[in-house]
Amino acid sequence: MSFALFLRMEGEGEYKFPTETRYVGDMKDGMFHGKGVLYFPNGSKYEGTWEKGISKQGKYTFSDGLEYQEKDWEFCDGYDRQFYTERCNGLKPAGESQLTDLDPPRVIPDGCYDCGDGFYDPNTRVITDYEHHFLRNADDYEREWIVSTCRKSWDEIVGRSPDN
Repeated sequence: MSFALFLRMEGEGEYKFPTETRYVGDMKDGMFHGKGVLYFPNGSKYEGTWEKGISKQGKYTFSDGLEYQEKDWEFCDGYDRQFYTERCNGLKPAGESQLTDLDPPRVIPDGCYDCGDGFYDPNTRVITDYEHHFLRNADDYEREWIVSTCRKSWDEIVGRSPDN
C-alpha cells in the first residue's frame, strides 16, 4: 500500500479500525475501492466489491460459517426458530432445548443480559464485549430492546406458577 495523494491509502493493503475490525483489500484515494474483506472481531466477515468507499455487492458470513441470504432466509424467523447449528447438528431431545446458536451458551454475568455482541448491565447501561471490554453505552431504544428481547442471567416464572 502506498500513501500517495497527501498520505491517503492507495493500492492493496490492510486498515484496522479502533473496534478491531479489519479491512483487507484494494483502496483508492483513501477509500475502500475494488475487492476487499471486512473481518469482524466476533469471527464473521463481509466480502465485497467497493466503489469510492461504498459496498456495491458482497456477502456476509457469520462466525459459524452460515452465509446470509437476503432472499429465502430460513433461520430464527417467525416460522422456524431453529439455529444454524441445530440445522447442522440436529435437534436435541425434549428438555434439552438449545438457547443460542452457541452450544453450550455463554454464561451471562449476574444481573446482566446477553445482547448478541456482548453483555448489557442495566445498572450502568454499559455494553461490554464477551471479554468484558467496553463497547458502548446503550441508548433508550437499545435498552428497551435488550430488556424485552435478550437472554438474561436469571430465571423467572412465566405464565402460571406451579404454586397456584
